Amino acid sequence: MVDMTAMNQGARPLPLRERGHLRLLTFNLQVGIQTSGYHHYVTRSWQHFLPDSQRVKRLDIMCDVLGQFDVVGLQEADGGSFRTGRINQIEYLAAKAGFPHYFKQLNRNLGRVAQHSNGLLSRLVPTKIEEHRLPGTLPGRGAIHVRFGNGPDALHIFVAHLALSHRGRVRQLNYLSDIIEPLRHVVVMGDLNCTPDQLHAHERFSTSLPLHPVKPLLSYPSWQPRRALDHILLSQTLEAAEVRVMDHLFSDHLPIAVDLPLPAACLLAIEKATPSVS
Repeated sequence: MVDMTAMNQGARPLPLRERGHLRLLTFNLQVGIQTSGYHHYVTRSWQHFLPDSQRVKRLDIMCDVLGQFDVVGLQEADGGSFRTGRINQIEYLAAKAGFPHYFKQLNRNLGRVAQHSNGLLSRLVPTKIEEHRLPGTLPGRGAIHVRFGNGPDALHIFVAHLALSHRGRVRQLNYLSDIIEPLRHVVVMGDLNCTPDQLHAHERFSTSLPLHPVKPLLSYPSWQPRRALDHILLSQTLEAAEVRVMDHLFSDHLPIAVDLPLPAACLLAIEKATPSVS
């Protein structure tokens, strides 16, 4: 467990009792690199290591979209290094988009050159946050586990970025399955680097978190989406009112959004833990 910084203390709390649902978003922002074709992986590869004067402007535009949601999971964010002008992108997005709380998970520390991170932005006060180093041949993959509320009806949200290799993903899904299995209300969101069919084929993970049959949401590559690699997965106790792919936000991935009604017991557990949200 590492500490979480609260920001923008004057932000209005989320009226959960009035709305009864959460707006969730997951987004692999690729460190704010504008990508609209395969050739940009070559011609703009320098932006993975060097500063780009337009990067902050792109973050500002992202904030206009992220600010519409209650909980946002981020992948491929930079925690503040030379290439971003020392800007912690997670902290920056939280401040600009008006999120009172944020959390950074540093997964691959390249010192001053790059700080590869997952991120969480939240309008709700988390009851507990844990970070998990996912197993794999190459280190640098992780998951954030945030809990809202207490007891069996608490809401558990995981923000994850899985490995490119099939073998690595199998180990990581096994790891997550052990954590998820005893929980009731669960959301797993992030760049899982695999399609829905590949997730269903992983029997242990599918058993620990049975997936709702929804049509694949094509999110990669962003300029001509052909593959569903980014996901928001729900336990059987939860059902999305709306699932959609958002417009292109510079990255090579598209954001995925869900409007999630909360069961009454889950809503009550969150309200008891954080009375200010009622």
